[in-house]
Amino acid sequence: MVLRALILLLLCMNLGVAIWWAAHRDAPAPAPATTDPGVSSLTLLSEAERLPVADAAELSVAPEPLTPESMCLSLGPFSTPADLRRAMNALMPQVERIQYREVAAVALRGYRVFLPAAGSRAQALETARALSARGISDYYVVTAGDDENTVSLGIFRELDNATQRREAVAALGYSPVIEPRTEQVPQWWIDLAAAPDFDWKDTLPDPELQAQAAPCR
Repeated sequence: MVLRALILLLLCMNLGVAIWWAAHRDAPAPAPATTDPGVSSLTLLSEAERLPVADAAELSVAPEPLTPESMCLSLGPFSTPADLRRAMNALMPQVERIQYREVAAVALRGYRVFLPAAGSRAQALETARALSARGISDYYVVTAGDDENTVSLGIFRELDNATQRREAVAALGYSPVIEPRTEQVPQWWIDLAAAPDFDWKDTLPDPELQAQAAPCR
């Protein structure tokens, strides 16, 4: 009886230990820190958009007020963004304030020589045939648009070449016209404020650039 009781007790103890191990779980290890001590955590763009306006204002710095001696200029024109960027990078360390602006400008793209519009397309074609019979080549009759029924005598990059063409046709008794060819293009100007003794030509030695006095604001 005693032996049987001991065996039953051991079985109960083993069963209790098995149940304890099955139910036991170790405490989870603490997660590692996402940043080093003293370093703020990253903020997602979506979270930053929800920051209070006061916090965003603290990130902007008002420009220093200009002194009464400050000189303000507009420099330009710059015809490409690359030229503008190089000039801004060169000037920025030397001036008190700097910004740029884009303006529309008219660029000369050459010259067109032509005979003014005839009364009809038939008259324009007749003029073209007469020019061909007298040894004039490189022409065409414009058949549509604002220049309809004109006789184009060529497009030239240089004014001297356009003038020679006009004189050659005029010698045959015609009245050709020279017209500049232009198009609207963007240009950029730099507005800056600097010390009165600042010489921008030392930084931007480009003879094509101009300087215009501008109000200091």
